[in-house]
Amino acid sequence: MPQRTIRNMLADRPLITATPDMSVRVACRLMAEKRIGALLVMEGERIAGIFTERDALNKVLAGNLDPDRTPLAQVMVAEPLCIRADRPLSHALHMMSEGGFRHVPVVEDDGRAIGMVSARDALGQEMVELEYDIKRMAALETSIGY
Repeated sequence: MPQRTIRNMLADRPLITATPDMSVRVACRLMAEKRIGALLVMEGERIAGIFTERDALNKVLAGNLDPDRTPLAQVMVAEPLCIRADRPLSHALHMMSEGGFRHVPVVEDDGRAIGMVSARDALGQEMVELEYDIKRMAALETSIGY
C-alpha cells in the first residue's frame, strides 16, 4: 500500500481549487458538494495556501468569524508544504505525521499543482475491505441472535 505513487492515486481526480477572496461559506459548500476535506487556494498558477475542514472549525466557527464575510486568505494555511507527484504515498503520510496535518498539495517537478492527497487516501482498498468485514460481522451477529 504505501509504495503506490501519488501520481497513480490522482489519475482520475480533478483538481478542485479556490481563490483567496472566496468566502469561507462558498468554500465549505464546494467542499461539501465535492465531498472533500480541503481546497487548494490558488493565485493564478501559484499555490497560495490550503483551506481545510479544521480551518473552518477552529479559525472560523470557534473564532466567531462570519463565514459569509471572511475570505479564505484570512484563515487558510499560507504556503503549505507540498509533495511531488512521483513520490510514494508513504512519503506523504510521513509528512502528515511529522507536520500534524491531514492534507498535502501535490505538484509536478515544475511546481504546477495537480491535486491533493489526504490521510484518508492511505486507507483506500483497506477501508473497503474493513467496511465489508463490519457488514459481514453484523450479519453474523444478527443470525446468531446478538
